[in-house]
Amino acid sequence: MDMTNMNRRQALGVLGAGTALATLPGCARSLVAGMPGSADALLEDIAYNLLEHEPERATSLGVDTGPYAYLRGRLEDQSPAGQDALAATLKSDLDRVRAFPKAGLDTETLTNLEVVGSAYDIALQGLALPYGDVPVGSWRTAPYVVIQNVGTYLDMPRFMDANHKVESAQDADAYIERLQQMPTVLDGELARIRDARGMGVTPPSFLLDKAMGQMEQTIASAGKGELFAETLRPKLANAGLAEGYADRALALESGPIAEALSRQLEELRAESAVATSTPGISSRPRGEEFYAWALRSSTTTDLSADQIHRQGLEELEALHARMDPILREIGFTTGSVGERMQRLSEDPRYKFAEGDPGRAEIMAFIEDRIDWIKAQMPRAFNTLVDPNLEVRRIPPAEEVGAPGAYGGAGSKDGTIPGRFWINLRTTDLHRKYDLADLTFHETIPGHVWEGEYSNRLPLIRSILAFNPFSEGWALYGEQLADELGAYDDFKVGRLGYLQSLAFRACRMVVDTGLHAKGWSRDRAVRFFVERNGSKRAEVESEVNRYCSWPGQATGYKLGHSRIVDQRERARTALGDAYDFKAFNDAVVLGGNAPMDVLERNVGRYIERAGR
Repeated sequence: MDMTNMNRRQALGVLGAGTALATLPGCARSLVAGMPGSADALLEDIAYNLLEHEPERATSLGVDTGPYAYLRGRLEDQSPAGQDALAATLKSDLDRVRAFPKAGLDTETLTNLEVVGSAYDIALQGLALPYGDVPVGSWRTAPYVVIQNVGTYLDMPRFMDANHKVESAQDADAYIERLQQMPTVLDGELARIRDARGMGVTPPSFLLDKAMGQMEQTIASAGKGELFAETLRPKLANAGLAEGYADRALALESGPIAEALSRQLEELRAESAVATSTPGISSRPRGEEFYAWALRSSTTTDLSADQIHRQGLEELEALHARMDPILREIGFTTGSVGERMQRLSEDPRYKFAEGDPGRAEIMAFIEDRIDWIKAQMPRAFNTLVDPNLEVRRIPPAEEVGAPGAYGGAGSKDGTIPGRFWINLRTTDLHRKYDLADLTFHETIPGHVWEGEYSNRLPLIRSILAFNPFSEGWALYGEQLADELGAYDDFKVGRLGYLQSLAFRACRMVVDTGLHAKGWSRDRAVRFFVERNGSKRAEVESEVNRYCSWPGQATGYKLGHSRIVDQRERARTALGDAYDFKAFNDAVVLGGNAPMDVLERNVGRYIERAGR
């Protein structure tokens, strides 16, 4: 069946027996999965086993329906016991994957099994550590379970507003059920951060200061019903449901939820009393071990911190060598590349207006660039998708601790759109020469575009994602936009693109500097500002993020370089048979994968194309 221009609902219809099994009751799934040779059923069973522990993902994917509708009223167990139960499930299902007969399986099924094996193996190594929030096929390697950008206090309000639909009384009941569970979830986190403090593991004091301020704001918002009740009311009105649900939400958030948040705030204050300003995880108990695992999780390679640090420095120099002649051409001839980019950033021609007028200007700019890049996609891919996409401002309560932007795919069933979240706490975070590139990274051909393809794969492949592929592909999407002509008539925009790549090379240097080489926070910030010409307001929050997510920042440029290396490998091997669009299809249709699986997928493409 020709999948070109197929929409997501059509694609789901041809995913095969594995997805069809999603409509069977859990016991029936287990029986079918146990049949010899039923790899699709095994993968489907494994997917729902994981979603039992992470029901919010089921909602985000749009698969909390039918026999799995009960997941819509549940939250992940964040307690130590909940973490142990998750580890037990992962161990059991990893054993099943490894034991499954591989002989005679097609390459796509082999890839699916390899991806699950890699994700679960890495996650189990992390869960064996005595502290931290471990991602399973995700990206947040967080040693601190509650901090300025980690924790239910941040995740739940955004999730319930953006992803928990309220279109029926059953949906509203599930909404209330989740709020009823939230104090227990918060107390589960509380137990883990108290345990970590008992081991001598506390976050840096500057992160705690931000987290406490945000927690205070969250508690104040809960007392006024602003976390849940006020965002629930318009949903109820649109669905024609009773206001009483919002009243119940208000009673829960201003009562037991606010009380549980206050208990967390008290613990953060206790941590602050003993915390130091040392940023690196390696200075904490078992910190070197945690960082080694975080690098493996974040890169899906066995590269050491020294190797990653060195690669970052080399790539930074190469990118600055490309930026220098453009800067000279537009009149910036003296000083380092970083110094000249600093001067460029102060040029009023490239700044947005301040305040709400500038925010509106930014949103209009983003929509214009999305329209342009959408029209270019037939030039870059044979297999096209039509992303369901919306651009939203990061909630103001989160903006101080949030990056400049982030984005991701929508739900598997297409009912929840992919989203580009933009930080607008100040318009000075963005420039007219770098916002287009940021848009391509987060939307098309970046995160939202790639997620549409992953959503066509078996459920477990839609769940599992790998940092170097996700972020490497988004950077490759930036490169595609440049190759398609995004900056042909705006050379300053190409500087923004190259600075973006250089920024990610800096991340490799700074993350390893902070966590393996004893760098201070100030040294990390200065490296960005002085070497790359980055905006100080932007990189201060960036560096804070690296301190709370060790390793994660190293995956971006590393993943991009691996994809580009694979393209050159294909071009060299195939010669005249090489096709730009076919290569892009081969990578994105192979799905989000670890770097070694990506290499095998490209090898299979080369073999097919060379026949």
